[in-house]
Amino acid sequence: MAKKTITVEQIASANRRPAIQTQTLRGLGLDKLHRTRRLEDTPAIRGMINSIPHLVRIVDVPAAKKS
Repeated sequence: MAKKTITVEQIASANRRPAIQTQTLRGLGLDKLHRTRRLEDTPAIRGMINSIPHLVRIVDVPAAKKS
């Protein structure tokens, strides 16, 4: 079974943000504006994204399979 992934894009700068937000961006592998990363869709990654929604956006979410 293939692992689910999501694509995340950085939409705002980490300048003048608390250090924890900058570290969260680094943890997601983002460091410059408009960079994207394809990440495994896990609760930990979702939590990181939800903690900085003003800095990132989810570009691609896989659709659920219809059975």
